[in-house]
Parts: sequence; C-alpha cells; structure tokens
Amino acid sequence: MVAFTSSCYLVLVLLALGPLSAVQAGLRLFNIRANGLPSGLFGTTDGYVEVSCGSAYLGKTSIRKNNPNPWWEEEFTYFKALPNDVLRLTCYDSDVLLDDLLGTCQRPIKVGTHSHDCYLKKGTLSYTYTLDGVAVQAAV
Repeated sequence: MVAFTSSCYLVLVLLALGPLSAVQAGLRLFNIRANGLPSGLFGTTDGYVEVSCGSAYLGKTSIRKNNPNPWWEEEFTYFKALPNDVLRLTCYDSDVLLDDLLGTCQRPIKVGTHSHDCYLKKGTLSYTYTLDGVAVQAAV
C-alpha cells in the first residue's frame, strides 16, 4: 500500500489541471468630459457620469451644475479588469424627481492608453483610459 501526503495530492491536482494562465490588469479611467449637453426643462444641464467595467460598478462622478460642457476631476480604478471587458459610461442630467438619461458609451477595453469620443443623444462624452496587463503563467 502506498501512502500519499498532502503535497502529493497537490501535485496530482496541478498535473490534472495542466498549465494555467491568467492576466492581471489595472484599469484607470480619467479625463472624463462632455461637450454640448442638452438643456433641461429649466434651461440648465446638471450632468454626471456613472461608470462600470464588466459587471463591476465603479461609481459615479460629481454633479456639474448649470454646465453644458462639464469636466470631471474624478478618476476610477479597477484592478480586476481584463482585456475585452466592456467599459460603460452612462451620462445623466440630474433632476429633482427623475434623472434624464443623456446617453451611454460602451466599448471593449484593450491594453494600453486610449482616448475615445462618444456621441450621446445630444452632445459628446470623451474619456481616456489606461489598461496595464501582465500575463502570468503557472508552470507545472
């Protein structure tokens, strides 16, 4: 009879799985700005942007009151981002009762630094992101 230790079981499990690979990535979204946002019922635009990556909600910017051409200082980071995850920015006009959807920008992300313009129902939303990725291979 052969006695197996826990380290032997670990080696058997790793052999069964084969070589493993993963990508560790860091997403940084910055320089979010809009141009030509439409006026609301009261003649003002109070814009803000909600941000998500894949299924993760990353947060929202501050509200820029009475500004059809806002720039938001917030930066968003997400350390579990993967290449081809969908980055989604949704722009709203903040109102007392119900916020108005101004438009949504979404696109798959890729490694590197990229700037994009997105056309909303009225106006343009622009942003820049950086995705740094390092492939990690587990050798058996």
